[in-house]
Amino acid sequence: MSESAHPLAAEAIAALVAKGLTVATAEATTGGLIGHQLTGIAGSSSVFVMGVAPYWNEVKVRLGVPEAVLREHGAVSAEAAEALATAVRNWSGADIGLAETGIAGPGGASEERPVGLFYIAIADGKSVTSQRFEFKDDRSGNRLACAEAALRVLIGRVQASG
Repeated sequence: MSESAHPLAAEAIAALVAKGLTVATAEATTGGLIGHQLTGIAGSSSVFVMGVAPYWNEVKVRLGVPEAVLREHGAVSAEAAEALATAVRNWSGADIGLAETGIAGPGGASEERPVGLFYIAIADGKSVTSQRFEFKDDRSGNRLACAEAALRVLIGRVQASG
């Protein structure tokens, strides 16, 4: 895979290398797509610690997400994404934890949580933040859009780090 195939992944890897930071991903909906794009870039092994795809809530809990967060806010929530980013960061020992959770479709949606709803969170040991995104595509398109948005979030956090 060439860097031109995933320019955002190449930009993320370059930013991580430049800052001397590492990242781990937890992909509750994209199933490893973010990690796949990152590891397609030469040099990623120096900054990409690991990626997990915790689809089941039980696995999220084993990773370190408090059951209460999932029970009170649901698996597709800012709180769950932030807990997942923190958990993967803590579990892996990476400098940054990047996580996403969402509803790719076509099923699994509700009025409050439509198809295409995603939360992307990032934890760096100083803070954890999340952003809400709504994509309007099919399952594949929503997953790709989420991966792209997650890489943009990662790039922004890394470039802003001191």
